[in-house]
Amino acid sequence: MVKVLFVCMGNICRSPTAEGVFRALVDKEGLSDKISVDSAGTDGWHVGEPADPRSQEAAKRRGVDLSSIRSRKVARSDFAVFDYVLAMDANNYRKLEAICPFEAEDKLTMFLDFATDAETTDVPDPYYGGPNGFDQVLDLIEDGSKGLLADIRSNHL
Repeated sequence: MVKVLFVCMGNICRSPTAEGVFRALVDKEGLSDKISVDSAGTDGWHVGEPADPRSQEAAKRRGVDLSSIRSRKVARSDFAVFDYVLAMDANNYRKLEAICPFEAEDKLTMFLDFATDAETTDVPDPYYGGPNGFDQVLDLIEDGSKGLLADIRSNHL
């Protein structure tokens, strides 16, 4: 089983969206018995809370259900559990780098390193932006998810 963890700051916008989009892609491709997906935040402000309603609504318009996802804080032990620990932006990458054990450094990657059409390395935080920000996040995540799945197929399946 290949295990994937998406990480943003509060685990209510970007990383649960990535979890939902990637899980839907994995399910569609018939790989849910080979790939597991989770998300977390580097900060614990929203632990136990559902994804932001705006994230849920934007994802729902694209056929992705985020309603069962609950926020949790990332832990150092996640590096022992997951094969991919994917940061949504450089700030969260640095926070993850600070808790990453030396032997797990190869698991930590920027999520958009897997994207093919993104002109940025950061998935922008839509929390304080307008409604279009959530659709922009979905566009980036859909692109990154396709590249991530291709990487997993070529290296693990």
